[in-house]
This record gives sequence, C-alpha cells and structure tokens, in this order.
Amino acid sequence: MKPINLKIKTKSNNYPIMIGSNIVKNLSLYLNKNSISFNQCLLVIDKKVPTKMVSKITKSLNKKKISKFLFTAKERNKNLKNINKILKILLYKNFSRNDCVITIGGGITGDVGGFAASLYKRGLRFINIPTTLLSQVDSSVGGKTGVNTKEGKNLIGSFYQPKIVISDTEFLKSLPKREIVCGYGEILKHSLILNKVFYNYLKNNSLKIINLESPFIEKAILESCKIKKAVVEKDEKEKNFRKILNFGHTFAHAFEAALGYSNKLNHGEAVILGMVTALKFSFDIRLIKFKEFNKILNDIQNTNLPFNIKSYFSLKDLNLILNFMKKDKKNFSERINLILLKKIGSAVIDKEYNSIKIKKFLIKELVD
Repeated sequence: MKPINLKIKTKSNNYPIMIGSNIVKNLSLYLNKNSISFNQCLLVIDKKVPTKMVSKITKSLNKKKISKFLFTAKERNKNLKNINKILKILLYKNFSRNDCVITIGGGITGDVGGFAASLYKRGLRFINIPTTLLSQVDSSVGGKTGVNTKEGKNLIGSFYQPKIVISDTEFLKSLPKREIVCGYGEILKHSLILNKVFYNYLKNNSLKIINLESPFIEKAILESCKIKKAVVEKDEKEKNFRKILNFGHTFAHAFEAALGYSNKLNHGEAVILGMVTALKFSFDIRLIKFKEFNKILNDIQNTNLPFNIKSYFSLKDLNLILNFMKKDKKNFSERINLILLKKIGSAVIDKEYNSIKIKKFLIKELVD
C-alpha cells in the first residue's frame, strides 16, 4: 500500500506527514524527495521502541554520521535535565544548523527532542518519527514542543515545526492495548470538537481501529491528522482557534500532575478522563443537551475508555487538582479557562469560570 502524503502548511514551515506501513525503511528516499539533507544526525530514541525498527532507520541512514541518545520516555523525564544532556551531545559533536535531530518515540520523545532542536544554535533541523498512535495523531502535528516542571505540564517550551513526519503503523504492533486506547481517545477528541461525520465513522469502527485493522487504522490516523492540520494552519501559535484542541486538557493536565505523572494514569488516559469531565461540566452548566451528552457518554463507556475520576481520585485530592488547573498556561486571569462542548462537532473556546464553581462541580463528581 502506497504511503499517504499529507501536507501541513504553516507560516513558519511547510512539511509533509507520511502515513503507511513499514515505511521507515525508506526514510532516506523520503528525505531526498523533500530536499532534506544533512551530514550528521542525533537519534533521540525511547528505550521501548523495538530495536529492529530502529535498525531499519539506521540502515536507511547508513551514509550519514549517526549519534544516539536513548532515554526512558516518561512524563517525569520530560524535563530540562534531559534537554541539557541532548544539547551537550550536539555541542560536543559540533552539529551545525544544517544537521538534524531525529526523534523516534511517542509524544514525550518528540517534545523533548523537538524542544532541544529549537534551542540549539536557535534551531537546527528536526525530523519526527512518532511511534505511538497518540503521537501519530496529535503531538507530531503542529510543532508544539516542551518540558514539564514541578509547577505543571508543558510550562516551558516552544513552537517548532519539523521538516517531515514519518508515521509508520508498523510501530503500533509493538504497543500494549492500553497505549492504543490512549491514541483512540485523541482521535475521538478530534471528531467531537470538529467533525460529526468522522465521529459516526469512529462509533461504527472503533473496535477495528483499536485492533489496528487495515484500512481502518490508516483512515483514522489520516482523518484525525486532517482535523488537526485544519486547526494548526489556521492558528499555528494558539492565539485563538487552536485552543479548541485543548478540549479536556485543562482537567487532564491537572489530573496527571496531581498524581505526580505516575503510571497509574498516563497522558492519553488523562485526556480521555479530562474530556469526560469537561463533557459533564458542559452538561452541568446547560451548554450541551442531555440527549447529545448521554449519547457521547454511552459511546465512551461502550468502548471501555476511562470515564470515572473516582477510580483515580478522592475528595482529598480536590485542592491539589484545582491548584494545578489554576496554573494552566491557557489561563489569562484568576479564572480557569476551559474548552467545552456544545454538541458533537462543535466546541466552545475561551470560557472562563471561577474556581469555586469548578470546585463545587468536582465535589459532586467525586462524591456522587
């Protein structure tokens, strides 16, 4: 099956996203076709990525000078310490701005490698090879990079677009079901905020997508990327419209931080849980009608996605969650900025609420 080529066009850079099975073996071919050249590269690799897949990449790059940085891609390791380690390698090897960083891993790997690339000599070339479903439909599209701090998630970072994205579905076969479900949650989010037709497609084919059946998985990735492409091209630096992609994320980031970025709740699961919470809040303030609200909630439950915050939190966690929500980077005042849902395919941005109102809502969710 010929790989799909989706072009992303932003003010700072235009680049292709290649989607297909077992396409990393042809990496050099795609680089040449897109006039991407360099003498040496640093591979920033998540240790969990299968070595046979990494070998396909290095074999394709056999004429290049290759260095490697392997790390354990966890939220707690998405920090400035690892950024400094990468920068030291680039400095020691005397990388030029025409050389490149290639990230091979999920969203954490792409965020860390991309951020380091944006900093070194004010920017060297960056190639993203996302290896999880979540990163293939989300973080690899749009150029957001960054790291976490003890104060919160992604509070230090930059917008830095890659030169090319290679989304190889072969990587997905090595993932546990939990990771696939996380990626499906992000795909579901895209349909909820902007595309009802795609939402109905997902409802009818969710199990085939989660089981990585072809051509359903490729179509889900493509359609999801198309939605994000439309948003990013309209608002690259998240001045206004791009905020729509943060549906559920204000709650999600607070949930992750409140648990210390532990394995109990990974990023994808937190986003699904955040979407459910934002959906319930949308109903609580009478923004979405009961019929639509109930349909979405039932669909999420029937797909066995995480939906109950009481499985992860109790009342004793309430103030901690609220404190992280107050520190969210989308806030512009003492009030908390939320992206909410009006109906399937229609989200509302820049809705600000007093923390007391959100606190009362969360109390009900944690007690009832």
